[in-house]
Amino acid sequence: MTPFAIAGIQMYISASQENISAMSRRLDILMARFPWVQMVVFSELAAFGPLPGHAQAMPGPSEDTFREMAARHRIWLLPGSMFEASGDLIYNTASVIDPTGTVVGRYRKMFPFQPYENQVEPGTEFLVFDVPDVGRFGVSICYDMWFPETSRTLVSMGAEVILHPTMTDTIDRDVELSIARAAAVTNQCYFFDINGVGEGGVGSSIVVGPAGYIIHQAGGGEEMIPVEINLDRVRREREVGIRGLGQPLKSFRDRPVDFPIYHRVPESEAYLQSLGPLIKPHRGSRAGLTDEVAEPAVKPVPVANAAGFGEYGK
Repeated sequence: MTPFAIAGIQMYISASQENISAMSRRLDILMARFPWVQMVVFSELAAFGPLPGHAQAMPGPSEDTFREMAARHRIWLLPGSMFEASGDLIYNTASVIDPTGTVVGRYRKMFPFQPYENQVEPGTEFLVFDVPDVGRFGVSICYDMWFPETSRTLVSMGAEVILHPTMTDTIDRDVELSIARAAAVTNQCYFFDINGVGEGGVGSSIVVGPAGYIIHQAGGGEEMIPVEINLDRVRREREVGIRGLGQPLKSFRDRPVDFPIYHRVPESEAYLQSLGPLIKPHRGSRAGLTDEVAEPAVKPVPVANAAGFGEYGK
């Protein structure tokens, strides 16, 4: 057995003030109560919330604070992510910090939530890292998991656990729970999907094992989620199959087709290009129509403002 203890922290995230002080307090409480925890994961954009006004260069002062937190508790720490300023560009970046306070890697989110995060530049490099004598871990962020190629690539690079900070405050969280479970079982790995609450998400963090079983699914409030996993379980599942049945990683390895869609061949690109530009929809949007906003069929009713002048309601 190769045990390793990981805790997710699902906490309230503010969009109007920094959350690093609150993160430090929550971490202190977690480690006082559960000193056996060896790694802690926060939610996406936990440090400052979802607005990019606090973007800073990395390394930088906020990351230095997280490095001190990791060293103080002698833990591996993934403090969610924060906006990274790099020249004129902004990335959504997660740092991985070891128990000495050393940054062992930074991952830039590959799939910003377009078209709603148009100010965020996509990253282009995957991140896996090794915990000595334990196993290999991979990092992805929120919308990345909607593209199964990201999880499959991390696992093809040897990842046995995928750490996945997310910030979902929208009505599609139920769909994401299904994706998280599917990502774990199709890649035969542990999957830690940690969401925030308040202005940083609707909660419902989920931890899934390599056979697709849900280890824990959080509610909508603040939670500490300490879980001991067994990396030998991953190795066994990959050897003999999920619940002794399918062996998807070996089948993928031995595939007879190279999926030409990834080569951007005309046969697939023609249809994909016909879907139109990646933009926010406007009222009455329909596929195939121009970007012009049509006149409403019924004019809005004038209402009186405080000064008595007529104006259209919004």
